[in-house]
Amino acid sequence: MVSEALTTHPVSRQTDSPNIVELLVEMRALRAHVIQEGEHALDALGPDARRPSHVAPENLARYLALRHADVSDTQRKLQAMGLSSLGRSEAKVGTSLDAIISTLERLTGVPASPYPGFAAMQEGDRAIREQRDLLFGGCADDPYARIMATLPSEAAVDARLVRDLIRAGMTCARINCAHDDRSAWAKMIEHIHEATRETGKTCRILMDIPGPKCRIVQVHTAEKHRVFVGDEIVLAADLSHVSKQDLAIISSVPGIVGRLALNDEVWINDGRIGARAVARSPEAVRLKIFAAREKGEKVKVEKGLNFPHIDLGLPALGAADIEALDFIVTHADLVGFSFVQTPEDVELLQDHIAARRGDRPPLGIVLKIETPLAVENLPRLIVQAARHNPTAVMIARGDLAVELGFERLSEIQEEILWLCEAAHAPVIWATQVLDGLVKDGLPSRAEMTDAAMAQRSECVMLNKGPHLVEGVTALRHVLKRMDRHQTKKFARFGPLNSWR
Repeated sequence: MVSEALTTHPVSRQTDSPNIVELLVEMRALRAHVIQEGEHALDALGPDARRPSHVAPENLARYLALRHADVSDTQRKLQAMGLSSLGRSEAKVGTSLDAIISTLERLTGVPASPYPGFAAMQEGDRAIREQRDLLFGGCADDPYARIMATLPSEAAVDARLVRDLIRAGMTCARINCAHDDRSAWAKMIEHIHEATRETGKTCRILMDIPGPKCRIVQVHTAEKHRVFVGDEIVLAADLSHVSKQDLAIISSVPGIVGRLALNDEVWINDGRIGARAVARSPEAVRLKIFAAREKGEKVKVEKGLNFPHIDLGLPALGAADIEALDFIVTHADLVGFSFVQTPEDVELLQDHIAARRGDRPPLGIVLKIETPLAVENLPRLIVQAARHNPTAVMIARGDLAVELGFERLSEIQEEILWLCEAAHAPVIWATQVLDGLVKDGLPSRAEMTDAAMAQRSECVMLNKGPHLVEGVTALRHVLKRMDRHQTKKFARFGPLNSWR
């Protein structure tokens, strides 16, 4: 028993403190709880969780067990003793607990268990970096967080643009298969290979399958329009039920009109317009706008529609996704799985990849987390994907903010960072990073702060725009500067240069 072990060994005069003894008992109990509950959590992650993997399911399970308990009071006690407070234990849960217990045993004078050692304490960080380099490329001179850039259509005809992006710091190029075609994708990839040979740098290729995203396919209006808070939009099954004076939209998802109830929210134009159902008929729903910029918004074809908390019932892989996979498995290093929600979705993608990949090395999978169900299932999604494929997670903050609510996004993106670190799965920080700079040539102060926060991920994604090269250059500078001060949640005490 713990209490017997502590009473049968003398405690040195210098450390004769009941607080230390009680804390050692508490930490041993916590470790036993984490090991026991971690086994249950590992079982809950599915049958693949105990098999060889590209991630660390056991550490993930122990982290879930640790975080399901409230250990904040224990953290304060450890901090008061000048010990690790477990606040940076994500990548090495068991090892961190062992190190604290071994230290407390030495302080109390009881026979001490072996201290884990430097290599064991660094193993989780090493594994994450290894997966980062495998998936996103880069070299020792690059920032900790690699840079991914979404290639515009011009990259198919402008080889210099691709070369300039790689020289500026892009280590992974993203091709969105919802746009352009195979011919354009092939030319983009050809330009990437040419640029890597010319520059001597590496550049991975991520190709996103289109995914079951709901979009506006038609807009009906009698004149040029800009909508404001208080205006109304009609979501119709087809235009035959729309009056001439109405602004109306048609969704790419058939039958959605019949599934909306009064007061349901609809987010339009990729989340820029918030509306609520105020009247309905079998053929149309009238939406009243409650959120839009003061200067108004234009409703545009091809922009996204979001219906929070409504299951659209769309297949995980549609015909366009499967057709794109025929090209992706041959030409890409990574496939981006848009709107993945369940482990069964991941297994379906893996089956399609395996049927086309042959004996080539496994294709990397990027799980794009865009819905509340994907957040809920994230541990199981990671375990399923990493059983067969190198796996990363993209925090797709655009759709995620709309689906979860903007107020919850900041909390959820932090929790995803922690969870993925526990799983040793690299994270991509995505959506509107330095958007003002990339699109308009000038960033906002908020964007620069967001870019600095992104340094805690393993990769940061920029969207396309006319100033994309400048965006990559600026992002690289910000990330390099932040590397002097931060590694994940660990604050690095390099010298301050501002006050000498």
